[in-house]
Amino acid sequence: QVQLVESGGGLVQAGGSLRLSCAASGRSFSSDTMGWFRQAPGKEREFVAVISWGGRNTYYADSVKGRFTISRDNAKNTIYLQMTGLKPEDTAVYHCAARNSRRVLTTAKDYDYWGQGTQVTVSS
Repeated sequence: QVQLVESGGGLVQAGGSLRLSCAASGRSFSSDTMGWFRQAPGKEREFVAVISWGGRNTYYADSVKGRFTISRDNAKNTIYLQMTGLKPEDTAVYHCAARNSRRVLTTAKDYDYWGQGTQVTVSS
């Protein structure tokens, strides 16, 4: 059974940092494009960052560029999202997603597997 499990969320003050993890199980995800999305209350799920299967290519939403860094450890079947300079508008449930593809995907509908999410709350 394929499963993605996020962790590392929490409550942090503006300007602070958090590191999210997404552990995949059920099969190897070393050939998958993997991404992070977030959804705030009353808003649609939005793209945050994506990393290619080998980790060579990354792409970020303009709103997080320069503050967030996505990485992966294929030996551990895990991806990470290092978040710095957090702002109240970053408050959301953060989900990781996976798709067996060599393409860098930024649209939620392109992904096959999703985690349940981890809450990130940034206080002002």
